[in-house]
Amino acid sequence: MSRILITGGCGFIGANLVPMLRNHGHEVTILDNMSKGSRDHLDDPQLYNIVEADIRDEEAVLAAAKGNDAIIHLAAYGSVVESVENPLENFKMNVEGTFHVLSAARRAGVGQFVFSSTGGALIGNAVPPVDECSVPRPISPYGAGKLACEGYCCAFAHSYDMSVTALRFANVIGPISWHKKGAVTAFFKAIMNNKPIIIYGDGAATRDFLYVEDLCRGIIAGLEAKKPGFNAFHLAGGREVSVRELARIACEVAGASDHETIFKPKRKGEVERNFANFDLANQVLGFSPQITLEEGMALTWNWYKSYASDIHAFKA
Repeated sequence: MSRILITGGCGFIGANLVPMLRNHGHEVTILDNMSKGSRDHLDDPQLYNIVEADIRDEEAVLAAAKGNDAIIHLAAYGSVVESVENPLENFKMNVEGTFHVLSAARRAGVGQFVFSSTGGALIGNAVPPVDECSVPRPISPYGAGKLACEGYCCAFAHSYDMSVTALRFANVIGPISWHKKGAVTAFFKAIMNNKPIIIYGDGAATRDFLYVEDLCRGIIAGLEAKKPGFNAFHLAGGREVSVRELARIACEVAGASDHETIFKPKRKGEVERNFANFDLANQVLGFSPQITLEEGMALTWNWYKSYASDIHAFKA
């Protein structure tokens, strides 16, 4: 059994990850400031030690980190659009926050660190598929922040003999994502509310999607591999999907194939094409996605329907 501290453990990915970690025999402590996460997202809050604190409070992180074997750092502001609108807030949470978590890990003697990075936003407008050798040229403050974080992860790994693994996530879909800001959430909520689906740009922009259960398997593989030094891996679906096609799939799984779609001007900071090669993660970590995009979208839609019903029942 390993003792794991997870920052942002009450958020979308964290709430899906912690029961899987527990099933692998790990003891989990969660640190979350609850600005975007909630104890209600967890399968059973009583099963975890939950610390309500902000990652920018290094002393609070240090206290939570002591006695743990590893830290999985998920806490972040994840919106590209919001990072363009407020780059300073994004920098303070993502870059300064990550520095404080790394520093707390070093001070607490936690030798293993897993960082939630990003693929498309970090690399920028490169010709896909991208991989770990692609040269990063981010075009949004969010992507630049994640690149800066990877730089500090690499520096800490080599300066303080830590095992640091940066996992570059594709766009993640799945349960417990109602509060997230992204295309899938926006599309499903538009269908539920009988409003037009909005696509920014002409719909030809492409993305790479990964079901959250597959992502969590990759995170656990990265954790349990305990690779020395600094290592970066893309956790991706490996399939290039246009935003227009994604909207079509959303409508099909929701049984609303004739739902209205409208187009608005493209937004700043968003890459034009994005999908990644996950061969290195497959070779080193044994990572391979098991759930297709269509299956993942259907599972996500079914969760959205159930969650919306619970909300309405509660309000009633």
